[in-house]
Amino acid sequence: MNTTYSIVAPIFNEIDNLLELYRRVKEVLESSGETWELLLVDDGSTDGSTEKIRELAGADERVRPVIFARNFGHQIAITAGWDYACGNAVITIDSDLQDPPEVILDLIEKWKEGYEVVYAVRTEREGESWFKLWTASLFYRIIYRITDVKIPLDTGDFRLMDRKVVDVIKTMRERHRFPRGMSAWVGFKQIGVKYKRAARVAGETKYPFRKMLRLALNAVTSFSYFPLQVATYIGFVAAGIAILAIPVVIYMRITGSQAFFGQATTLIAVLFLGGVQLISLGILGEYIGRLYDEAKGRPLYIVSEAPDVPRQLPVSSSQ
Repeated sequence: MNTTYSIVAPIFNEIDNLLELYRRVKEVLESSGETWELLLVDDGSTDGSTEKIRELAGADERVRPVIFARNFGHQIAITAGWDYACGNAVITIDSDLQDPPEVILDLIEKWKEGYEVVYAVRTEREGESWFKLWTASLFYRIIYRITDVKIPLDTGDFRLMDRKVVDVIKTMRERHRFPRGMSAWVGFKQIGVKYKRAARVAGETKYPFRKMLRLALNAVTSFSYFPLQVATYIGFVAAGIAILAIPVVIYMRITGSQAFFGQATTLIAVLFLGGVQLISLGILGEYIGRLYDEAKGRPLYIVSEAPDVPRQLPVSSSQ
């Protein structure tokens, strides 16, 4: 039987949320009257989530477990879910229930109207600190301005994609992934649906500041050359200042001014230029490191347990 909806939920140490996630997803999708499947992608959990996923799969054949051999990261887990999804529409949702499953029906409604990517836009975010809210807002707006792709503001990975969109994205096998940017890059007919993001039901956030920073770095380096351009701009500015300073220094030396005598000025100039050079090398290193990772050609993930291989599964995912 052809599956209409595939729900992809990455799991990492979410044992306290799994039963509630399954219950609410089941309740929502059964109300749609269509066939569905729930792909629970276990990203190397250590809290018993793996066993709970197997238990749910044994009780309901619509639950399809994808168990990683180790932790590969949230973005890779989403990718694995796309790889194994069989539905005509694929919906990605967080397993902590901050993305309410009930919003899925709103996404489906827009899909049935003919939209091929329906992304959920956060109008409110409950249970998050002012720092998290501020940094998230800043992140989305910076990404929107400096990347080559106009990624919708205040959107996460919670979205519905048509099968044709998923099949295109499955051919994009870069290692440093930013799924919400990838779904914007491919184009197609897109629209947003507003929703109120709930507080986490149980457990702790899996995205501390360090991981948020890494995600932001992946987003920028995947879709923009802006950091490289900044290094160039700083170089031109520093060179311009030096050119303008040459006649000033010559004049002050001729007139006997003491302003530029001594080692302090030289030391400051050397430290400034050295800092600029090291920052520029660091930016280049980030891009080169990504090239190195791609050149190794290793699989994005390795599974220890997975359902039958669906149609068009890329061979590079290493089943």
